[in-house]
Amino acid sequence: MKGIDLMSVMLIASVLLPMLGGAALMLWNPKQRGGRQALVLGTLLAAAAMALTAAVGCLLAKTPGEMVTLFRFSDKLSLTLRADGAGSVFGAMVAVLWPVTAFYSFEYMRHEGSENRFFSFFTISFGVVLGIAFSANFLTLYFFYELMTLSTLPMVMHSMDGKARYAGKKYLIYSMSGAAGAFIGIVFLLGYGETLNFVYGGVMATKAAAQHQNLMQLGFLLAFFGFGVKAAVFPFHGWLPDASVAPTPVSALLHAVAVVKSGIFAVLRLIYYGYGPDTMRGTPAQWIAMGATVLTIVFGSAMALRMQHLKRRMAYSTVSNLSYILFALTLMTPAGMAAGMTHMLYHAVIKITLFFCAGAILYKTEREYIDELAGFGRAMPVTMGAFALSSLALMGIPPLGGFVGKWNIGLAAAEAGSPLAYAGAAALVLSALLTALYMMTVVLKAYFPEKGTVHVKGVNDPGWLMKGPLIGLTLGGIVMAFCSQGFVTFLQQIAGGMF
Repeated sequence: MKGIDLMSVMLIASVLLPMLGGAALMLWNPKQRGGRQALVLGTLLAAAAMALTAAVGCLLAKTPGEMVTLFRFSDKLSLTLRADGAGSVFGAMVAVLWPVTAFYSFEYMRHEGSENRFFSFFTISFGVVLGIAFSANFLTLYFFYELMTLSTLPMVMHSMDGKARYAGKKYLIYSMSGAAGAFIGIVFLLGYGETLNFVYGGVMATKAAAQHQNLMQLGFLLAFFGFGVKAAVFPFHGWLPDASVAPTPVSALLHAVAVVKSGIFAVLRLIYYGYGPDTMRGTPAQWIAMGATVLTIVFGSAMALRMQHLKRRMAYSTVSNLSYILFALTLMTPAGMAAGMTHMLYHAVIKITLFFCAGAILYKTEREYIDELAGFGRAMPVTMGAFALSSLALMGIPPLGGFVGKWNIGLAAAEAGSPLAYAGAAALVLSALLTALYMMTVVLKAYFPEKGTVHVKGVNDPGWLMKGPLIGLTLGGIVMAFCSQGFVTFLQQIAGGMF
């Protein structure tokens, strides 16, 4: 009992400590970097350690932790935390990558200004996203999901110039509109489901779902596209490329870890722990949702190929890769869920590394466009080496991580066997070819420039606070790729409802 009580305390503290720490930083407003960095790093590392303890404890025990109720409104409505299999995977990913981003940010943000404000919301957002990961029901998930919009908005608008204000306004409108659709979908769950708690296989009362099938499908689609706004599913992707005006650490979190992956995670909960795959499989609602993801896969890759601005190219690449994951989830099979979670993990490491590389280039040279990167392979060997390896991984070159995710998605699509599943598999192949084109264009420009196009005087790698995370993430991604069988087996157990 004591162990359970201690684990519950750690779960609560992992969520609340960063929120309190960020608020304290805002009130303190230190003048010295040392004090600010000590508070931020101490808070993040302590919260990450507690979150990892709760997550790893759940994953090793292969059983969900105890529910911890923060506030109860009624028998069905409460703010409750719990570490289960899916939440622990997402929570562990966030807990590892967020402190790494902090180290990178300590150097990068020196040229951005307003560091106290940035790191206040940066720290608060960490606790909020952990709240999403460890939510035990849809009300808690929705509560933290809305808080995430509010806590990340100031970081998107950090520079407060015209572009940043426009991007922030667009982000807010898209997010709030999507949240409204998600809320309606959750109301349907409350009305026709047995509980709002996450239950593997879904919570819909079978009789009620059968009698109101059209309403159930409408509620599901509203929630799918509502949460899908954060996951940048077409046609609700428009906020993501514009949000690239934010400082690169924010872009990295938005595109790899926090906002977009929270949208993915919410869709996972919606399908497999809410409406239920057996309830939605084979319905028009499934085909509409899956069709949107197939379209987004190709659209995002095609748009990325058109972009000459490096961060916007990465943004559209994110749009495409997020729908790889959504496509796998909309297969509504255990294999699809496992494949989606696999690509979620590998894409997070790959894409955050690519954005860190783009940020290092911007930080050292203020160059933003691909045509300006000729000869950077020799001038910035660590940065461009990490970029090249991560590009190969994103393309899906075996045995790197991107291949593991795409291969498992393809296998899940073949197992599903429907015409739209096969169309999705074809979209993956086409997207892989487009990815090779838009990523290798950058790599070839950096390593094999045309004569007379090289202008690299004074260009070099950043300091170790930025270079260290680049090396660590690149090596970590390679290690994960070579340990892929263990990861995939573990995720398959979660997708099979074991815990």
